[in-house]
Amino acid sequence: MAAAASRTNVTRLLGLLQSGANACPCHSHAHSHAPTAGAFSNLLKYGRNYASEKDSTDYAFEMAASNIRFGPGVTSEIGMDLNNIKATKVAVYTDSTIAKLHPLKAVVQSLDQHKVNYVIYDTCRVEPTDSSFKSAINFARQHNPDAFVAVGGGSVIDTAKAASLYSAHPEADFLDFVNAPIGKGLPIRKKLNPLIAVPTTAGTGSETTGTAIFDYEPLHTKTGIAHRALKPLLGIVDPLNTRSMPSQVHASSGLDVLCHALESYTALPYNERSPRPKDPILRPAYQGSNPISDVWSLHALKMVVEYLPRAVKDPEDHEAQSQMLLAATFAGIGFGNAGVHLCHGLSYPISGLNKNYKHPGYNVDHPIVPHGVSVALTAPSVFRFTSAACPDRHIDAAAAFGADPSQIKESMAGEVLAEKLTRFLEDLGVPNGLSGLGFDTSMIPELVEGALPQHRVTKLAPAGEPAAEQLASIFEKSMKNY
Repeated sequence: MAAAASRTNVTRLLGLLQSGANACPCHSHAHSHAPTAGAFSNLLKYGRNYASEKDSTDYAFEMAASNIRFGPGVTSEIGMDLNNIKATKVAVYTDSTIAKLHPLKAVVQSLDQHKVNYVIYDTCRVEPTDSSFKSAINFARQHNPDAFVAVGGGSVIDTAKAASLYSAHPEADFLDFVNAPIGKGLPIRKKLNPLIAVPTTAGTGSETTGTAIFDYEPLHTKTGIAHRALKPLLGIVDPLNTRSMPSQVHASSGLDVLCHALESYTALPYNERSPRPKDPILRPAYQGSNPISDVWSLHALKMVVEYLPRAVKDPEDHEAQSQMLLAATFAGIGFGNAGVHLCHGLSYPISGLNKNYKHPGYNVDHPIVPHGVSVALTAPSVFRFTSAACPDRHIDAAAAFGADPSQIKESMAGEVLAEKLTRFLEDLGVPNGLSGLGFDTSMIPELVEGALPQHRVTKLAPAGEPAAEQLASIFEKSMKNY
């Protein structure tokens, strides 16, 4: 039934594109004729214009995503892939848990079978830090590989991206490519060695994106590196590789997919983002919501609502696990080009300021708030706050959770979506707000201070970047969700 429904959706979308061809700026004389009120305009119905006439805002968006190969058992092809790109020495990155499990064994078996020369780095940190990135970078500089393989969740894939980047720039200071204002945010102008990503969690979508996230320990906050040059050459999306995930890891990684989809779909439109880049290389990877990302993000949201509860509750529900892996990839394509906003911007100090909380299901030797949990706990309050800027999109999102859009007034869009989100989180057994992690209202000033530098994402909130007092209010209202 799911496959049939997907085919129906694709057929309907193709029909819309065909019937509205005369309105398409790529297939009509849009410079001499006004766009017609055809079906194609429905794809742009959420306040999009063809281009902004204001020099201060952008007028274009671009799509970048990795090649994706999906299928059960497809990991076995990786050795052939590396031979096909003529790799002579491969650095394989993983973590100490995955090193003992099927995904890495399947990769190594393929590499051995196809006589690929490789070295393994198996100490990637779950929720990486600047220190753990530097250790992985040093390994790459020591071994000088001409290709990289990442086998693991987003933490491992992001670590391999950083290793590839800095091994190609031996002269660079670590902060050169880190997002401003923490780093210099320099563009990447060199071609990097190819990276093949083999995700083992259904969450980050890092196999499709040019983003690498880490905890910057000196400031106790998360930041990252973002550029299209970082995206993997290939993402090998193999449902067999998520079979070993504990239930809690399914839940937290799935919540990351949820927020990727929600935030990218409700982000500031690309043609309202400023400044307009003077050079295409300066156009950010996170450009704002756009008609192509919208398709991927909204579909990913619907998949999460349907399949995440099943994947969490039944470890033998392989259909749900497989669909969540696809949802993560779909959302990755969406948010990798549109961006995320407040849930992610506020999550970074939540993770960075955590001193004692250790989430169940994670076999690590340090306190940890999984990334998906840290982004989800503020989601109800965030979408109450953002709904006034684009209530129609919040209604669409609430409809994905089963609400009747015809019964939702625009003034109530945020409240309805927040209530749906709250019940969804409660049913998954997520901690009850920030207080469930050990935070209290006395820590709000520190949380706000950690969120303020996250301009790269917070400025993509649909009404623009919130003030400090607005961030404080969201944190306060997120102390308890139910």
